[in-house]
Amino acid sequence: MTVAPQALRTPFTDLVGVPHPIVQTGMGWVSGPRLVSGTANAGGLGILASATMTFAELEKAIIEVKSRTDAPFGVNMRADAADAADRCRLLIDHDVKVASFALAPKPELIATLKEHDIVVMPSIGAAKHAKKVASWGADAVMVQGGEGGGHTGPVPTTLLLPTVLDAVDIPVVAAGGFFDGRGLAAALSYGAAGIGMGTRFLLTRDSAVPDAVKQLYLERGLTDTVVTAKVDGMPHRMLRTELVEELEETSAVRRMGPTAKRTLAFKRESGMSWGQLLKDGREMRKQQGRTLGQMALAANTPMMLKAGLVEGDTSAGVLASGQVVGVIDDLPTCEELIGRIVADAAQELRRASSYAL
Repeated sequence: MTVAPQALRTPFTDLVGVPHPIVQTGMGWVSGPRLVSGTANAGGLGILASATMTFAELEKAIIEVKSRTDAPFGVNMRADAADAADRCRLLIDHDVKVASFALAPKPELIATLKEHDIVVMPSIGAAKHAKKVASWGADAVMVQGGEGGGHTGPVPTTLLLPTVLDAVDIPVVAAGGFFDGRGLAAALSYGAAGIGMGTRFLLTRDSAVPDAVKQLYLERGLTDTVVTAKVDGMPHRMLRTELVEELEETSAVRRMGPTAKRTLAFKRESGMSWGQLLKDGREMRKQQGRTLGQMALAANTPMMLKAGLVEGDTSAGVLASGQVVGVIDDLPTCEELIGRIVADAAQELRRASSYAL
């Protein structure tokens, strides 16, 4: 394993046992074994995205990551999934270091994971949510500001992060808008213990996203993303494409047919029964407060993301993206990316400390 020289030690690196305070976030169809192990071998924390995987696929992916690296890594899961407890048991059985959650897991699930020395790190979007999961025993939280890709809120990282830091005394990983060493230095100066990046890791040579799709990302500017609720009923930041523009202008009635087709495709892909889908939907409604209409759209996201990010068909698929896409212009390896971010951050912190008071 080759990593950049140790430069930045934080409570987060001590907690999870990685050299560098950089997290590759769990992106559906993107954060697979190759990207996760590439990040881990470079000294960051790679996180497998399991929401788009069946139980069997997740176990296979975990085994593959462990065959590629002996460094710590994590798995991101849906806390409201019908088989969440079984997936957590899988992490325990395979000695996975970090359990990451898109929503707050139940206190008893946190307790079970912690009993087996697994670090629990939910993603949150408000200070009150951070306080809640901290009181339940979460070891760390990831907070994503509105600049981030995928499901996101309206508050920018620079405003959201301080409120979370003031609310909890556990390590906070800042996400949304980060892509270089200056951003890492800024986050650490705020008081964060590390940064999480999605789009920046998507645009690496270790990412399995088709090269043609990566080039499409690289051509985009700072204003070429849009937050829309027309895909799955929840705010979702993605690249502006003809398909997204069409969805924005299409009525709910006209979207019903394609939505039904994608729901059937998702059922086939996931191997879930109609009963399991309904159970998942009930949990989604309970945990997230989604309306019936939003639940009907929920199966859109994984299939449309797969079409774009795996199959490279942007006419049928969407491309999740953070606003940082507008300032990214290269495709480094994970090792090159993490090495330069850590080196640049250390230089920025030294420069800032040299200012006279």
